[in-house]
Amino acid sequence: MRVTLWLPCIVTHVWTVNANVEKTIFLAPGPAALPNVPPALDDLRLDTLEPAYSPVLETKLAVQFPAAAPPRGLESWYLLRGLDEGRRYEVRICWPATQPTDFWLDTYPITHVFNTPELLSSLATYTQQRQELGLETTGVLKEHLPSQSQSALFLRIQAAASFYSSNRTLMEHPPAVDADIILDPYILNIFPRSLGPVAIYIGVVAVAAWFLSGYIYRCLLSIAAEPSPRPHTD
Repeated sequence: MRVTLWLPCIVTHVWTVNANVEKTIFLAPGPAALPNVPPALDDLRLDTLEPAYSPVLETKLAVQFPAAAPPRGLESWYLLRGLDEGRRYEVRICWPATQPTDFWLDTYPITHVFNTPELLSSLATYTQQRQELGLETTGVLKEHLPSQSQSALFLRIQAAASFYSSNRTLMEHPPAVDADIILDPYILNIFPRSLGPVAIYIGVVAVAAWFLSGYIYRCLLSIAAEPSPRPHTD
């Protein structure tokens, strides 16, 4: 009996340690008109997330232990495109709990990055590393991208390993972390679209429970209203 009672708790705890989540929430800015000079956004060869066509990116993120430079590990850059101006979004990164890592997520307007030397230098270093490794851009296809100005943001992810091992090689070269990066728009700027099915399920359960409770209540009233049987006399 005790095993049966503890089983749901065990399953719940196993599920909660299956993965970690970090996120940032933002409002999509207005369309940014960029100068028609290099480098163009497509020339940066960044992985792209777009709500309609590629909201999820499965990737491996290189990590590094915190140091004086950089204090938050390694930085990687991504492009968020096809956003609706004024709409609330959130970007989540999910990774296995078996790979202890600290993540920091920040979004920046396109023009802000180009006008900030520190951010621009970090972006240039990352894109150069990708080109040297011959990495191809993944995400939304070019034929899905409008040619005119659109609402877009840069996403910077900082990843720092947060474990300790007696293995010196592992401490000097921490393995890349398997991660899913998810771009999730909000419905009516209230809750994420991915929670829509959950909200519908809760609504259906609540309505069904309301009708069921009313039926049970009426049954109890009818039982209570029945006259008690007369005592049997010999």
